[in-house]
Parts: sequence; C-alpha cells; structure tokens
Amino acid sequence: MKPRFAHPWNLSTPEAVKIQERLRQEVSLEGSLKGDSFLVAGLDVATNGHRFHSAAGEILYAAVVLLDWPSGEMLEEVYASLGARFPYIPGLLSFREIPVLQQALEQLSRIPDLIVCDGQGIAHPRRFGLACHLGVLYDIPSLGIAKSLLCGAVREPDRRRGGHSPIRLGTETVGYAVRTRDNVRPVYVSPGHRLSLQESLRLTLALHGGFRIPRPTRLADQKVKQFKNSQPRSGDG
Repeated sequence: MKPRFAHPWNLSTPEAVKIQERLRQEVSLEGSLKGDSFLVAGLDVATNGHRFHSAAGEILYAAVVLLDWPSGEMLEEVYASLGARFPYIPGLLSFREIPVLQQALEQLSRIPDLIVCDGQGIAHPRRFGLACHLGVLYDIPSLGIAKSLLCGAVREPDRRRGGHSPIRLGTETVGYAVRTRDNVRPVYVSPGHRLSLQESLRLTLALHGGFRIPRPTRLADQKVKQFKNSQPRSGDG
C-alpha cells in the first residue's frame, strides 16, 4: 500500500503548517462506505518517551491492524519502528507519526476501505489533523477518533450510548463528542477525508466493539504496546 504522493517530513514548524494549509484544500467531507461489509485499518503509534521541541534519541513504534467488518476478525497485523524526525507539537502530530505509519502500511497485502486513527480529523485548528493527512495521502476514507478534545467547544452529550454533541469551531461543526457506552467518557470524532460528518458518527458507533474506544484503534493500541515492549531497549546487551 503506497501513498499517492510524497512530501518532506523533517521540517520547521512554519513549513509544516504551510503543508497543512495547502493539503487541506484536497479534503472531501462527502461520502460514505458502501455496503455492510468492509475492511478497516486501525492505526496507533507509541514512543519511548516524547520530548517537547526535540526528537533527539526518540523512537516511534507503529502498529496497523486490518479487520474484517462487521465480524471484527483481524486479518493482518503489521509493525514498524523509526527514529523520530519531528518533535511533539500539538496540532502537528502527523509530521511525527506518518513516516513510521507509512512503513507499516506498506506491508499490508490488502487496501482497506477505511482508515481509523487515534487522533483528529477536521476537529483541528487548521482543519487538517492526522486522519485528514492520512486520508489525502492515500485517497482512502479516513476517520479520527480521539480520546481528548484538541480545540473547539462542545457540550457534554447524553449519558447513554449514542449520545452525541457537536464540536464547534466558531460557527462550524467539525465533529462530535460521542458516548460509545453508557456512563463512560465520550470520544471526540471527526471525519478525515471522503466521509461526511454523519457517516463519521455512524461508523464510530458501529465500530465500538463493546468498549469506549472503538475496536480498530483499541486493538492497534494494544498491539503497538506489545510491539514496543518486545523491542530491545537502548543499551541492552
């Protein structure tokens, strides 16, 4: 699985922002998945300890799981690790994580119908979070499901599963706070590319798997932690 174009990743903050502002023009917020059965890729990245404003000595670990849906069966799991090239800066997560995610994604033998990542879609200061960047790079429908709110204003949704409230940036709705289980904290959902707001909400509830975090990214999170812990630490003999 290859991206449809490339650009540099080891950039200054102003250069990275310019790329986000340019590529956000390619984001489509229309579309839905066709049919009841599809392949979904869940993505997650772990680190050996991030530092603000420096990536020196940092290793990033990526896991991608490919699931058949609605069965939830895991068909593939792929991994990669890479030295960090970009520091931890909120709003610029894609410049840290996509290089190692690309190394994992290129190992997939099948192309997913949907990419789901632990991060933001258009619920982002420049309307171009990690899910948007991945979706535009691969031209695949993509969805961001984050554990916390990066920006915008939102009211607490109803306490029952399915309760949701719009995330507002100014007068614009950019996503939803969604209750995936009764009486648990919401997740923060926004489309990345080739999905409408309503389809993003529908897919989040369809993919929940009985837990707060939907199954694709929950499983990717578990797998990347296992992968990270299996790797030799710096200085080990």
